[in-house]
Amino acid sequence: MKEVTRRRWRVVLDVLLWIFLSGVVAIDASNNPNPAELIFGLAATTVSVAAWRRLPTVSLIVTMATAVVVAFGWGGRVAVWEVFLMVTVGYLAGLRMTQVRVAVLTCSAIALAGLPVAFVLPSAGFGAWGAMLGVLAFAGVAPWLLGRHVRLRRELARAGWRRAEGMESRQQLVADQARLRERARIASDMHDSLGHELSLIAVRAAALEVAGGLDDTQRAAAGDLRANAATAIERLRQIIGVLREDAAPIEPVQGDLGELLERARASGLLIESQVDSLEATPPMVARAAYRVVQEAVTNVAKHAPGAAVTVRVLCSPASTEIRVVNARPPAGPLPGASGKRGLIGLRERVRLVGGALRAGPDAGGGFEVVATLPHDADPGPASEADADVGQSESAREWELARRDVRRSLVQAIVIPLGLFGVVIGGSGVAFLVQWYGSQVSMGVYQQIRLGATRESIAPLLPSQQRLSKPQYGEPPKPAGSTCEYYGTSRSWWNVRYAAIRLCFEGDRLVTKDLYSEDEP
Repeated sequence: MKEVTRRRWRVVLDVLLWIFLSGVVAIDASNNPNPAELIFGLAATTVSVAAWRRLPTVSLIVTMATAVVVAFGWGGRVAVWEVFLMVTVGYLAGLRMTQVRVAVLTCSAIALAGLPVAFVLPSAGFGAWGAMLGVLAFAGVAPWLLGRHVRLRRELARAGWRRAEGMESRQQLVADQARLRERARIASDMHDSLGHELSLIAVRAAALEVAGGLDDTQRAAAGDLRANAATAIERLRQIIGVLREDAAPIEPVQGDLGELLERARASGLLIESQVDSLEATPPMVARAAYRVVQEAVTNVAKHAPGAAVTVRVLCSPASTEIRVVNARPPAGPLPGASGKRGLIGLRERVRLVGGALRAGPDAGGGFEVVATLPHDADPGPASEADADVGQSESAREWELARRDVRRSLVQAIVIPLGLFGVVIGGSGVAFLVQWYGSQVSMGVYQQIRLGATRESIAPLLPSQQRLSKPQYGEPPKPAGSTCEYYGTSRSWWNVRYAAIRLCFEGDRLVTKDLYSEDEP
């Protein structure tokens, strides 16, 4: 039902638009006694409005073609209805057309089509062609670019957040996998320590079971304790096996920080360290500290080869402070962005011991990882594990889309101005060429005699006639004569034009006149 209502409103709006543009055509074309302009204007308006939704390319071609017909069909006149039609339909076509090439080819073909017409119809000439280019640039191309800019903004608004949401979901999935992987490592660490303790309990229970001095009830209790410990070890192994299967491969944290740093130095890293003993810290905190240093040093080896590293692990009765800083790499960072999964896992491990982790560039151009691990704290909120992971992929895609929209707006402004410059420059060059190519000196004017034939004076005349003639002051033409107009030596920047007129009856020169606009 809503779709039917929308279609009806579209039809109503198109009809109202057609009535408005047809009214403009009827009013403006009434100034032309030739009814062809009214007929052509109404036909072009009808086709353009009817086709802009389903066939925007056809609508744009028909609308742009009016520039040629109006410019050369009625002597270079810029019609008001033509401007209204091109601005409206150009903007609407820009909202619908997705291919820039079609619009560029259309405008270029129409602009080039006017050039031979200017030679064929000297009555309109290059002045009509320049007017046509100006109308195309500002009434056709500029609104089309503006409509394209609005369309890109609408597409960005409709699809941008949907794409961002999908990318955020995928990125969240990666983060969840990294956190689960780290939890599996923690479970594996707990298996190593807890399994060891349970094994000791089973051994001691077995010793009690065979020890002398116990009655049968006590031996049975010791046997049950040994069996329960063995069952607990088996259950723990099964649980850790499931976790490892979900997040394999899992490598439990083993060793101490001294061995870790020595292995890193042996691999070629330049490490300066100050590491306090972790024997007095809780096991979970000690393992978290090991993982922070391990991941930070691994990242330096991967992404900043050759950079010096400073490792500080300072323990107090209440917390352990870790700071790993690398200098700027001598050859610059390796190409390719890190997936940041290691940092996500570190945040999860630090969060589970109630600590805080900060990782990012430092003031010296290097990178630092700073962690604070309290010795007796509850796990922090889960939202902190997602903080400070850098710009997300969706944010980068969103920024690129915004750049495309801004670029389209710049094009909507710069391209018409550039076309205007081309039109002005080309028209100026054509005007100067035509001005100086149609000039007759006063000496030549004096040599021309009445009664001479056109053939005899042709060598004295330039190859083209003057198009910019005085608007008034012209003497009456002899009846039945054909007149030619040439320029004088007056400069082109003089606003008062002057011209030499030669009128022929048949092949004979009957009058020659020099007149100007100096005196009305």
